[in-house]
Amino acid sequence: MLQQTQVKTVIPYFNNFVKKIPNLKNLSRINEKKVLKLWEGLGYYNRAKNLHKTSKILIKKYKGQIPESFIKLKELPGIGEYTANMLLALIHNQPRVAVDGNVKRVLFRLFKITNTKNTINFFNTKRRADLAEALVEFGALICKPKEPKCKECNINKMCTYYKSESKFKFSKKITIYKKSYDIFCYLKKNKKQIALTKSNNLGFLKEFNLPKIKEASKKNKNWKFLCNYKNSISNKKLDINLYYKFSNKIPKNLYWYSIRDNKEFIPTFTKKIFKEVENLY
Repeated sequence: MLQQTQVKTVIPYFNNFVKKIPNLKNLSRINEKKVLKLWEGLGYYNRAKNLHKTSKILIKKYKGQIPESFIKLKELPGIGEYTANMLLALIHNQPRVAVDGNVKRVLFRLFKITNTKNTINFFNTKRRADLAEALVEFGALICKPKEPKCKECNINKMCTYYKSESKFKFSKKITIYKKSYDIFCYLKKNKKQIALTKSNNLGFLKEFNLPKIKEASKKNKNWKFLCNYKNSISNKKLDINLYYKFSNKIPKNLYWYSIRDNKEFIPTFTKKIFKEVENLY
């Protein structure tokens, strides 16, 4: 849940999630739609899908245990190098360091290390789980990207960054992608319904409930313009033109959905569209 999401945002979701699904066996048996419903609002829904798939594999293939092999861990859905290393360190106390942006920054400032492949060789400790977690937390709380707390740092005497007269910068470039889309809403007036589909050419929300979406075009005959609004998802800035028409007939790949019925999982992206459309009724 913490991937690309702040701790303060995650806490209520996490508490509710573990209350409804208290263990791995329960997670492996529950319907995917229920998992997505509990995840609703967090975004990056592939995380939830992969978590669900992985729970089934762990129960069936590994008797509910986390494998001790890096290779076997990476075979599980959604688990890459960072997660595999962190799991092996925290659960099996293996000599591993999970390298994220925080850890890279700490190592670069301390030792001017740019190649982090054999990072663990710089540390000699039996408390490997504590080390893996401490490096991440240290980078987030003390050795911060901006205004690091160097004077409070207990290891500043061994820090290359602290000793340097002209502080060198560690920067991570984030590419922002700008996209313009036209969203077309078929509406059934008397029943307050909107037509949705799960077959849109929209990579970050593929296979989720959305209206008809196309890349922006000036030719939109027979459609009424409703509004323009901006939406940001991760490193994507979206410029959206919302169009609508009232109709009882819809294309075959669309289905009717009640705007006020939220029992089924609906991504936040779609809910924003619901709010705009609801004003038409």
